[in-house]
Amino acid sequence: MKAELVGYNQSPRKVRLVTDLVKGKKVVRALAELTFLKKRAADPVAKLIRSAVANATQKGVKEEDLRIENITVDSAGMLKRFRARAFGRGATIRHRKSRMTVTLFEEKTANEEKTA
Repeated sequence: MKAELVGYNQSPRKVRLVTDLVKGKKVVRALAELTFLKKRAADPVAKLIRSAVANATQKGVKEEDLRIENITVDSAGMLKRFRARAFGRGATIRHRKSRMTVTLFEEKTANEEKTA
C-alpha cells in the first residue's frame, strides 16, 4: 500500500523534519499528531498518508490496523532563477522541490493471530 507525491514546492530538508516525526507510527496517531503540528509540510504529508490509507481500504484493510512502514523524501529537481548582484553579475536562486513516498503495512493484532 503506497502513495506518492511528486513535485511538492518545499525543500526536502524541511519536509524530512515532519516525516521523521511520524515514521513507524500507527496511521491514526500519525494523523492526529500532524493536525497539531505547526509546519507547512504537515498538511501535504497528512493528505498523502490519507491517500495511502484509501488505497489500502480498497484492498479490504482496516485503517486501525495500518502502520507507517516508511516515508522517503527525495529531491524532485529545482527551479532556477537569477538575481542581480554587484558588478553586473547574476546569482542563482534555487527553489527546491520534494518527492514523497509513503509505504504502509498491515499490523496483525493479537486476537487475529490466535484465530488464524
